[in-house]
Amino acid sequence: MRTINQIYVNGSFVTPHGTETFDLVNPSTNTLIGRVTLGDVEDTRRAIAAAKAAFPAFSKTTSAERIAILQRLHDAVAGRKDELVAAMVEEYGGTLQFSRMSIDNALNSFTSNMELLESFTFEKTLGTSLIRLEPVGVVGIITPWNASTSFICGKLATALAAGCTAVIKPSEMSGMQTQLLLECFHEASVPAGIFNVVNGLGTVVGAEITRHPDIAKISFTGSTAVGKTIARDAVATMKRVTLELGGKSPNILLDDADLATAVPMAVMAAFMNSGQACIAGTRLLVPESRADEVNALLKQVVGATQVGRPEDPDTQVGPMVSKKQYERVQGYIQLGLDEGAQLMAGGTGQPEGLEDGNFVKPTVFTGVTNDMRIAREEIFGPVLSVITYRTDEEAITIANDTDYGLHAYVSSSDPERARRVASKIQAGRVAINGLRHDPMAPFGGFKQSGIGREYGVYGLEAYLEPKALIG
Repeated sequence: MRTINQIYVNGSFVTPHGTETFDLVNPSTNTLIGRVTLGDVEDTRRAIAAAKAAFPAFSKTTSAERIAILQRLHDAVAGRKDELVAAMVEEYGGTLQFSRMSIDNALNSFTSNMELLESFTFEKTLGTSLIRLEPVGVVGIITPWNASTSFICGKLATALAAGCTAVIKPSEMSGMQTQLLLECFHEASVPAGIFNVVNGLGTVVGAEITRHPDIAKISFTGSTAVGKTIARDAVATMKRVTLELGGKSPNILLDDADLATAVPMAVMAAFMNSGQACIAGTRLLVPESRADEVNALLKQVVGATQVGRPEDPDTQVGPMVSKKQYERVQGYIQLGLDEGAQLMAGGTGQPEGLEDGNFVKPTVFTGVTNDMRIAREEIFGPVLSVITYRTDEEAITIANDTDYGLHAYVSSSDPERARRVASKIQAGRVAINGLRHDPMAPFGGFKQSGIGREYGVYGLEAYLEPKALIG
């Protein structure tokens, strides 16, 4: 069993003042694999003080100096890529396929920010004034458990590119992944204090980061409910916030879509990261005229979807992260049955032979209407709701009839038609005929899916304050 009893403050691993511990459990077997000591308010304040002390010098570094730091961090993480993947598989239950992609995304966050700094201008003239974009200050970074390393690297790389220093509160459920990542960061020999990491509970460490007057900005990824709490608390000291929250993404198959390609892609969009993804396409909007074709293909594709141990390279859906999350998903599957949706595939209970872990049967409901809770609430598991429509306009109306607006998908054999439909969907990103990610395109949500944007120029500018020098 792994014991993690240090946090990272001012360039060193230190023993936390906090003494509370959190058990780390392998979700594939529900066996204890580690224990992490949690930091407390005093630890958080020490980390904030270190970041504050490091900020004046770091904020004055050049783009070239920041690129060099990002390169060292990238190289240190790349050198232990296989270990980071293995830790994600064991501790989180991420499939080998997804975990490899997630660590690649973590590495790409460094390279994309280096590329951005090569051309980004921190000074420009508007009217008769000189506009300087200056780093906002110390940033509080709060990350979730569903792609821990990728979120930490992505947010930290952008903060450092802007010239900000950071205090990071990762999920306490990701203690082993965090420890390994910190060892990588420490090997990179970057200036002390520019990043600090405190393992701890959101109600303790996260709350102190949100309240503390020396934190200038919060970057949070997680649930809409927690995001609202952070926003309320942050406004007391007028913190800037970037909140990437929940989603209930629509996936519109237009009536001219190539179903042989679009349906398998729709299953991938719904079940990516075992369904534990804020961008998962969990509402599949299908033309009524082609519903029978879609349903036949869905049954075939879902039936061939492999649920299993995450270390198996062929596994497509692994376990839920915890027993609590497993029970949440089971509750929603039962709710779908109670609401009168028709069960096409999956259902309650665990797949045969996987009863010792938090495994869920990939589940598809047809006959779903958009007023059902399974169509409106984020489940965060491999559960897909199929909703039929008659016209493009009706599909757009259904797609937009949600509290969320993080991501959406559109498939059509006519790219221009797909683009017209995509332009009418209220979402921060709409993927057309694919599941692509563009690290230079802004990412974030409309409505209750969040505030602000990450990635590329928009993401970098969220860590900067414009100052006008007039005359």
